[in-house]
Amino acid sequence: MKRKNREIEAFSLSFLDVISCGFGAIILLLVLSKMYEPVVIEKTEEDLRQLIALLQEELFDIQGQSEIVTRDLKTVRLETSATKMTLAQLQRELNTIQGQYDLIMSESPDLDIDEGQLRSARQRLTEEMRRLRPNFERAPDDSIGGIPVDSEYIIFVIDTSGSMQAKWGLVERKLSEVLNVYPTVKGLQIMNDNGRFMFEQYGRNWIPDTPQLRQAIKNQMRHWAPFSDSDPSDGIAYAIRTFWAPGKKISIYVFGDEFQGGSMEATLREIDSINVEDEDGNRLVRIHAVGFPYSFGGGSIPKSSQRFAGLMRLMCERNGGTFVGLTDRGR
Repeated sequence: MKRKNREIEAFSLSFLDVISCGFGAIILLLVLSKMYEPVVIEKTEEDLRQLIALLQEELFDIQGQSEIVTRDLKTVRLETSATKMTLAQLQRELNTIQGQYDLIMSESPDLDIDEGQLRSARQRLTEEMRRLRPNFERAPDDSIGGIPVDSEYIIFVIDTSGSMQAKWGLVERKLSEVLNVYPTVKGLQIMNDNGRFMFEQYGRNWIPDTPQLRQAIKNQMRHWAPFSDSDPSDGIAYAIRTFWAPGKKISIYVFGDEFQGGSMEATLREIDSINVEDEDGNRLVRIHAVGFPYSFGGGSIPKSSQRFAGLMRLMCERNGGTFVGLTDRGR
């Protein structure tokens, strides 16, 4: 018996499945190759660079904010350390101030002034300073023991050289005495004769007048000794240029024992050109000076000390202030 020939279908279901899978694989390969084209990779790299730049900018902002916080923290720490005074210290200061007040109220304003004390600068109180101390009567020349108390802002320019360090206890005492006779001022500043500030965080700015910061100044004085070339003209000129402003009554107190600079006349001319007179003949700031003995052992006075005394006498006279020369430790 003959078998019938079986017809073979060219496009059977199995054949179509194979063809479909093949086309699917080709499409998948095309899609995968499209994803990793150079254009896509370059765009991804550009996005990453932009992200890195953005993160760096944010990092710089954070670093800047951190520096500000650190600076503020130093100020807070300074004020905090100053407040850690004992009750006994506060009581002693109160007793000293009360004794000074009683002395002023009981004695005549025509007191004989000790040669070691600062004489009056004859600068009148402004109405605002009177308002700040409405219940505190002053002598007719607005001074206490010859020390003027009328300025609203005070700058100390202090020689911190080795010869001054040898009598630093006396320097601290005179600084404290001047501060004590100014009950309230709008601002303080302490620098050495080279223009180095005692508190760098307040450089070119006024130190606020608070009991804590006054005590901090006295505490810092005990070990403050930046380099000095014993030429007060640099510090005076820098102080005037930096801090003078219209409407501010400023006094500069120069503490020193030597003048190692060049020509005295050139120095006076320089200060005259900076601390100019107004139409009424008043200078921008008033300059006072205290001359400390070069040594307490007697003997001849060094030429540098004689030059300091001569320079400051003329400078104070030209700038409405007073020069006082101390002669011994007890002054």
